[in-house]
Amino acid sequence: MLPKDSMANTFLVSIVLCIVCSLLVSTAAVALKPRQERNKVLDQQRNIIAAAGLAEDPRALSSKEVLQLFQQRIERKLVDLQTGQFVEDADEDYDPLKAAKDPQQRVPIDSEFDIGLRFREPKTWVYLVKDEQGELEQIVLPIYGMGLWSVLYGYISVDKDLRTIRGITFYEHGETPGLGGEVENPVWRAKWVGKQIWEEGQPRTDEFLRIGVAKGSPPPQLQPYQVDGLSGATITSRGVSTMLKYWFSSDGFGPFINNLANQQGATDGSSQS
Repeated sequence: MLPKDSMANTFLVSIVLCIVCSLLVSTAAVALKPRQERNKVLDQQRNIIAAAGLAEDPRALSSKEVLQLFQQRIERKLVDLQTGQFVEDADEDYDPLKAAKDPQQRVPIDSEFDIGLRFREPKTWVYLVKDEQGELEQIVLPIYGMGLWSVLYGYISVDKDLRTIRGITFYEHGETPGLGGEVENPVWRAKWVGKQIWEEGQPRTDEFLRIGVAKGSPPPQLQPYQVDGLSGATITSRGVSTMLKYWFSSDGFGPFINNLANQQGATDGSSQS
């Protein structure tokens, strides 16, 4: 038997403690993983509800209420970003963010609208929000791009006319609190409601994209399309502006929105009679 105060005994006790602690941590991680995954999905659903404006305070909803709202009003569909078509027999476990990092799946970002990233996913989930009669009311789209210090992840909702913003939310970023972090401010987010994505009376093409963040306050001719810039956060504001242009362009959700507009009979703004 080793002496209690020997170096070998101390070393042995340390090893045993490390093994026991490692087993406890590993067991806890495995046991908690399903709950963590459920909480992650729940948080995602709350942010989609927030972007769509389906609840005054989505954070006040119970998990049961969130699930019921999703089941009643929201349909998740996978979209091929290149073709703009829905993917048939979609894999429910498909993760767009993982696909954007996978060399076998990711698509290079080559656009006039630089979001500060090199690759994106080939397909992504979109959320169709239905009214009580089951008719399309709005669509919620995932968006992301570089700010000053971090990638900003969010959702933006578009009205059934497929031209008008219904809401926006950012759920993950590392921007400076009180400056770029103001992308989360409900007052600033509310300014997006009613803004137009493309120039009024023009088709949904890249040359007529007008949605964005102004430097300061937008001039009168751009007020239908832009919101005030974030004070002291020029680069974050520019990142949000470029991000939106990219995701509504022909490199992002442009093909999907145009396909959906054709299916829904929504005018493109250029041939009204």
